Amino acid sequence: MSSLNAGEGGGRFRHFVHLFVAGALSVLLFQMGALAILNAIGQTQGLPFPYTPTKPLGIPQIWSFCFWGGVWALVFGCVEKYFPRGPLYYLCAFLFGIVGPVMVLWFIVFPLRGQPVAAGLDPGRMLTQIIIHGCYGLGVGVLLQACRRGEPT
Repeated sequence: MSSLNAGEGGGRFRHFVHLFVAGALSVLLFQMGALAILNAIGQTQGLPFPYTPTKPLGIPQIWSFCFWGGVWALVFGCVEKYFPRGPLYYLCAFLFGIVGPVMVLWFIVFPLRGQPVAAGLDPGRMLTQIIIHGCYGLGVGVLLQACRRGEPT
């Protein structure tokens, strides 16, 4: 039997799966929900659940976002042990979404795509990206805490 199917290794694998799924679901529920609200109030022209094909594979953007949301949730799982407990946990989760994913988006992804860093310093775009990614981080925290409440002690 492999270590992923038995004992501590199996628990670790389940933990990674929970993290990845929480990240993907947070994109669909929290990040796209925030984007839908921001679009509805006129803050952004960005539409939730975009199906525009990505390059070079042609995968719809929303599924790419979900994949990367899962990857970022694995990073979240590495740092959340340093978060305080109680209500401040959720603030830290929100801030994680702003600091990690937004900084990588602004200073690595955008330049690789030939786009200006930091959303071209456009305050509206910057605010939108901060809010939706903060909501993503908050969503990961909420979903992980909800999963933990259902686990046996």
